[in-house]
Amino acid sequence: MNWISQIVSVTLFNLRTIPERKASAMAAAVGIAGVVAVFIGVLSIAAGFRAAMTISGPDDVAIVLRSGADSEMTSGLSRDDARLIADSAGVARTAEGPLASAELFLMINLPKRSTATDANVPFRGVEKAAATVRGNIKMIEGRMFEPGRNEVIVGAGAARAFAGLDVGKKFRTGQNEWDVVGIFSGGGGVSESELWTDAAVLQPAYHRGNSFQSVYAKLASPEAFQQFKDALTTNPQLKVKAVRQGEFLAEQSSMLTGFIESIGVFIAALMALGALFGALNTMYSSVAARTREIGTLRALGFGSSPVVLSVMFESLVLALIGGTAGAAAAYFAFDGFKAATINWQTFSQVAFAFDVTPQLLVQGVICATLIGLLGGLFPAIRAARLPIAAALRSL
Repeated sequence: MNWISQIVSVTLFNLRTIPERKASAMAAAVGIAGVVAVFIGVLSIAAGFRAAMTISGPDDVAIVLRSGADSEMTSGLSRDDARLIADSAGVARTAEGPLASAELFLMINLPKRSTATDANVPFRGVEKAAATVRGNIKMIEGRMFEPGRNEVIVGAGAARAFAGLDVGKKFRTGQNEWDVVGIFSGGGGVSESELWTDAAVLQPAYHRGNSFQSVYAKLASPEAFQQFKDALTTNPQLKVKAVRQGEFLAEQSSMLTGFIESIGVFIAALMALGALFGALNTMYSSVAARTREIGTLRALGFGSSPVVLSVMFESLVLALIGGTAGAAAAYFAFDGFKAATINWQTFSQVAFAFDVTPQLLVQGVICATLIGLLGGLFPAIRAARLPIAAALRSL
C-alpha cells in the first residue's frame, strides 16, 4: 500500500505541474493528435472502399463468368449460355421465371463534376430481373428505364460524381444518345457507381450481337450455392465458373484496399516517429525542470519505481488526450465524406464514403498509447537514476 500511495502522490504532483509546462505539453499532445488523425483518416478510405465492395446480409447472389475470367471485362457468354445458367438448379424462381439477369458490362468516358476531366464509368446492360436479383436497388428519383428504349438509370454515387447525369438530362456515348430517367441507390454498394440500361438496347449500340459478360443469379438460399455451382460445372454445354457476389467483390477490391492500408501505415509510422521525439523532448524537459523535486522525494524515502511510473503516467495522459482529440477530429472530418476513386482491377470509377469505424478509432488510441509509453520510458529511467545528492544541489 505504501508503494501504491507513493505512485499516486508523485503522479498527482506531476500532473499538477503540467500547466507550468503547457507549451511543451500541448506540442506533444497536438503532435500525437495529428498522427492519430492522419492514421485514421487514411485507413478510413480503405474501410469505406471495402464497405462499398461488401455485401451486407445473406450472400445469396452468385455471379457466373466464363471459365478462366478474373473480371467481367474479360468474360464472355452467349445467349444460350445465359439461358442454361438461368435454368440451373439452385436458382430462385417466381411466377415470371428464374431470378437471373444476363448482363453486359463496359466502360464509357464521362466528365467529372469537380474537374471536368473524363473518367471511366461502368455502363451495365441488364435484364428485367436485375433489381430483384440484387435486392437492394431502390429508385430515389425519377423512374425505372423502359425496355427497348435509350433510357438509363444512374447510381447515386455516379450521379454525384459525374456531370450531365441528372434526371431529365441527355448524354451521348457510342452510337446513341441516352436519356437519364432515374437515380437509384444500392445500399451504398458498388452498383451506385454504375449506369444501367436495357441489355437488349446496349448490345447493338456497341456491336455486341447476342453476347453477355456475366449472369447474376438470385439463389433459392445461401446454402443453394454449392448445388448451383455443381449444376454448372457438371454441364458439358457450359464452360463457366460461379462465384458468390460477396467473394467476387472482395477479390475485385483487394489490390486497392491493400495499397491504401500500406500507405496509411507508412505515413502514420513516419509521423509517429516525429511525435515520439516530441514526447521524448517534453518528458525530458519535465524531468529536468523537476530535478530538485525528484531528488527531494528520493531523499524522503520515495523509491525509484514510483518515480519511473509517475513520469510514464504523465506521458500516457498527454498521449491519451492527444489521441482522443485526434480520433474525434478524424471522425468529424472524415466519416461519411463522399469521394470516388479508380478501382485498379476494373479501371473504373467507384464512388464510396470514408468510413471511420469503431475499430479504427480504437486502433488510433492504441497508437497514441504506444507513443506515450515509449515517449515516457527513457525520461522516466533518467529520473530514477538521478543521484540524490546531485539532484538536491541542482538549481
